[in-house]
Amino acid sequence: MKWTAVTINVNKYRKAGQDLGIYFRVITALVTGCLLFFIALGLLGYAQTKMNNSAPVSSMKGLASSVSSRFFMDMMGMEVPYMQTDRQTFTFSQSNVSGFLFSLLTDLNWKDPKTFIAREMPGLAQDRSVVLRSSAATGEDGPEDYGPKGDVIPKNGEGGEGSITANPTAPPETNDTTHGPQIPTAQPPRMAGRNVAFIYQSHNQESYLPELDGVKDPDKAYDPKKNVTLVGLRLAQMLEKEGIGAVHSDKNYPAIEKSFNYYYSYKYSLKTLQEASASHPDLKFYFDIHRDSQRRSKTTVEINGKDYAQVYFVIGGKNANWKENEQFASDIHHALESKYPGISKGSFAKAAEGNGVYNQNFSPNSVLIEVGGVDNSLEECYRTVDLLAEAISEVVLNVQKVDGTPAGAKDGKKQN
Repeated sequence: MKWTAVTINVNKYRKAGQDLGIYFRVITALVTGCLLFFIALGLLGYAQTKMNNSAPVSSMKGLASSVSSRFFMDMMGMEVPYMQTDRQTFTFSQSNVSGFLFSLLTDLNWKDPKTFIAREMPGLAQDRSVVLRSSAATGEDGPEDYGPKGDVIPKNGEGGEGSITANPTAPPETNDTTHGPQIPTAQPPRMAGRNVAFIYQSHNQESYLPELDGVKDPDKAYDPKKNVTLVGLRLAQMLEKEGIGAVHSDKNYPAIEKSFNYYYSYKYSLKTLQEASASHPDLKFYFDIHRDSQRRSKTTVEINGKDYAQVYFVIGGKNANWKENEQFASDIHHALESKYPGISKGSFAKAAEGNGVYNQNFSPNSVLIEVGGVDNSLEECYRTVDLLAEAISEVVLNVQKVDGTPAGAKDGKKQN
């Protein structure tokens, strides 16, 4: 009896099994990697919300706005052959991708040699402030701007919505120290009923630790009522007393802006500038009042036995016409420095850090002024703005005298 021999090639099936195992391991690794990636992304988004008071979508919007249209065209070109461009300029070329990874890891750009020495050479780093005008009090420190921590800024309408008010009532003559020292009694004539100065606060809830019961963390020095808006109001009142017609805004942006985002503050305040300018066509001088984030030793000076909050003048370096704004700030700085040395810390330019424009392209007579730091009191800030109002009124009257034109004449405002 013959038996039929059957030969089975086991190696063939074993190899197929090994290939299948490798396939499943690769798929498992990819799925696990994607899962871990999205978990990490979610945790980072949660941390951003808690620490920076901004939704993760803000970062995505910022990323989308920072890349060029060429980037999106190249992405489409990867799928649409007729949209492909020269490989030398292709966004996802080996050179561009490796350059991006190098910059991401080292914060250096091999196409820009300046970045290799910027950390060691003052003024070359674009993310720091640069001294433009120094004073007797200007040291190594420049103005610092740290955002609020977590959800410290209430968004439920606390403090009211605020409004734009012309000719705010000047404080009464009193010995109450909260109103600060008395300014010189000699007053210039009023500006023929015209309101030429506008005072507002882009970061309207910036506050001062001495005014906040139980708050010790500088990153939580924010309040819907006791804040830098009171300092701005005081400045408007004292300008009125000096004979300068003033308009003040106490708009409370967290209460009036839907989906408020702290990092869009200058976008919100631009609308305030446009509204005020439309309602008061004589406006010509614009002052955005802030509070600095530095501690007391760098924001306080003693004059005649009393403590005063010091001021920083901040110029937006990304504004194409920043030199005109700097000249305006410089005039105020020198008016202060000549009479009260040490009150002004000088003027500083900021380009890449924060906003970089600060709405100063709205008018050449626009300046951001930081009054005091987190450890100063309102009383110290009031004393300072009384002297600041005196300096501003001197500059405003000189500008009007040189121009020889009504306050409402064209001054280069840009309604953008």
